[in-house]
Amino acid sequence: MNRLLLMMLAGVLCGCASAPPAPPPPSDALYRSLGATQGIERLVDASLARVHADLRINLFFENTDLADLRRLLIEQICAASGGPCVYTGRSMEEAHSGMNLSDEDFDAFVEDLVAAMDEVALAASTQQQVLGLFGPMRPEIVGQ
Repeated sequence: MNRLLLMMLAGVLCGCASAPPAPPPPSDALYRSLGATQGIERLVDASLARVHADLRINLFFENTDLADLRRLLIEQICAASGGPCVYTGRSMEEAHSGMNLSDEDFDAFVEDLVAAMDEVALAASTQQQVLGLFGPMRPEIVGQ
């Protein structure tokens, strides 16, 4: 009887061990969390409004084609979040070359982005994922 019980237990355990792993989240999960293209547009518009009003950094955008910047930010966030877009802009190093941006300038932009994410009511987990997209760009932007 003990042997039968052990064989049944072994069968159950083997069945559990061979169960398929849970599927990974869809690659477009962040894109969908942002509200797809329409949600990204709302986020970019809120961010640009804050940057425009931010005396710490708005001077960096004085000679910028804001409509083009808007389009490129939407493309960049859409593509980076797993959406169907393709980013057509320059690399971050090229785009910020000669601007000599500081860590403080980058941090001000991030503060404006966080405030915009709060404004459009993104979940905290989604906000962390978006910040995870921009954080690695710091060395490509600061000091260029």
